[in-house]
Amino acid sequence: MPALLRRRVFRRYWSAQTVSLFGDQISMLALPLLAVLGTGAGPAEMGYLTAAALAPNLLFSLLAGAWVDRYPHKRRLMILADLGRALLLAAIPVAYLLDVLTLEQLYLVAFLTGTLAVVFEVAHSTLFVSVVPRADYVEANSLLNGSRAMSYVAGPSAGGGLVQVLTAPVALLADALSYLVSALFLARIRPVEPAPATGRGLGLGEGLRFIGRSPILRPVLLATTTMNLFNFMFSALFVLYVSTELDLSPGLLGAVIGVGSLGALLGAVLTGRLVRRFGIGRAVLISFVLFPAPLLLVPLASGPTPVLLGLLVASEFVSGLGVMMMDITVGSVQTAATPEALLARVTGAKRTVNYGIRPIGALLGGTLGATLGVRPTLWIAAAGALLGALWLLPSSVPALRELPEQGEPPEHRP
Repeated sequence: MPALLRRRVFRRYWSAQTVSLFGDQISMLALPLLAVLGTGAGPAEMGYLTAAALAPNLLFSLLAGAWVDRYPHKRRLMILADLGRALLLAAIPVAYLLDVLTLEQLYLVAFLTGTLAVVFEVAHSTLFVSVVPRADYVEANSLLNGSRAMSYVAGPSAGGGLVQVLTAPVALLADALSYLVSALFLARIRPVEPAPATGRGLGLGEGLRFIGRSPILRPVLLATTTMNLFNFMFSALFVLYVSTELDLSPGLLGAVIGVGSLGALLGAVLTGRLVRRFGIGRAVLISFVLFPAPLLLVPLASGPTPVLLGLLVASEFVSGLGVMMMDITVGSVQTAATPEALLARVTGAKRTVNYGIRPIGALLGGTLGATLGVRPTLWIAAAGALLGALWLLPSSVPALRELPEQGEPPEHRP
């Protein structure tokens, strides 16, 4: 057992994240399938649904960051966010059973759960440093993202099977239950959280200003934002493309994603070794190529069913490996470079830019899919996502061997 998992507080914290991640993967497949198969959503509507879930990142992240840094009980906010998301998702099968479910209701649930996710993730950045020593950031992120990788393997397969056997609305109950379990694990830990931030530099824009001054955080944020613009153009149309134009059943789609996501698990296992061998900066740069490049195989997929499935699985496998490398290395670098007193504000600023671009990408993908066609839009999105790596090349990030030192917080400047 990894040393961190022998520590009770971290083990419960990790368990909360793990259970929730598995539930998220079910909803990630069940919700768009419900929109496509249950309400007849087309390319534009799929873009709206994805945008509704992501818009809170643009609207509320800065506000949440400034508020959470002042609030002393970050763990409590995470528990309340989990409970709220469980109630929202449980409402969908109730509406379905009463035969009153509409696409507009799905938009609303996606928006509200996305809003609670903003609060959860902004608070999570501060709880992370309360639970994990600085020297263990890479190992802790490897374990957390290893859980994410396992959820990629098992979650979509389970989600596809549940949708096919029990229908999509009922499958969403599994995610609602996962949020309840996550809240229970978080309620059973009592880490010493950093004191609420006080003094100067508590404005909504302080996180953005800190990132703008940082030679590490600035190029990383620009790279991830560029990549996510195109990646969410892609993801808004992916389920629609493979379920209609490639005619994959929900069960087979879930199996393809699940099998391909073994690459994510491999990435979680190998990233620590690659960081030790090549340095964390080079690992960051490699991940920005390895994640988006395999997506080109999806619009390329055609021909006999074995060939088509092989290309889709290869795309998911290699891309999953790349995204795990990115999540582990970028998350560790960003946390290490940010003073604890600024973590929520910097996280809120990052989510405003990086996540805020996602609904724009989803809407752009839906619009282009409806005008140019789904397959040409997937080509554009997959190729465009590779442009993110260009922000890193002239920066100091590729030269990093170890985690960077914290920047100086604004309240300590003369």
